[in-house]
Amino acid sequence: MSEAIIHGIILAFGLIIPLGVQNVFVFNQGASQPNIWRAAPVVLTASICDTLLILIAVQGVSLVLLTFSWLTNTLYIIGFFFLLYMGFVIWRSNPSKDIKKENSMPLKKQILFAASVSLLNPHAILDTIGVIGTNSIQYIGSEKWAFTLATIIVSWIWFISLALAGKFLKRIDSTGKTIVLLNKFSGLIIWGVALYMLKQVMYS
Repeated sequence: MSEAIIHGIILAFGLIIPLGVQNVFVFNQGASQPNIWRAAPVVLTASICDTLLILIAVQGVSLVLLTFSWLTNTLYIIGFFFLLYMGFVIWRSNPSKDIKKENSMPLKKQILFAASVSLLNPHAILDTIGVIGTNSIQYIGSEKWAFTLATIIVSWIWFISLALAGKFLKRIDSTGKTIVLLNKFSGLIIWGVALYMLKQVMYS
């Protein structure tokens, strides 16, 4: 069982550490919100969505995405338009002004954005299916659940750490200029992913 746990931990870190839309958004909210508790909805939503995707992948239900290409393309199209909008919102946000106006990203928008970058992200879904799902096949019974639980725990720890790292950046950046630059950088990454999604649809 220990082998399954170690396997799950290493695999999950390998998938989740690379810079992606989901990671950028969680870190951004940790840095942008007035306090760390205001970023909690983003952390919880991203973690719960990842948990659901992992459970679905391990059970093999999500293999339907690999069977029906039109479903994958639909996800890409929806994701493209939503990421364009999300990138625009983050690009324009100014945390220092928002905090003074008590106008940081509201709860509903936090949850909506966090769920969207998790569930409307074909790369994350296909990575979960193609990597975590297929790697779980070698385990059965308690070992399979140990592997699954290890990947889920890593996901939760990672998102909490990202939000805390964002909060730390905000604390050492008293002027707020670094966070404004981070927002611009985040917006560019999100738009880049959106364009990549459009390319996938056009050449699929």
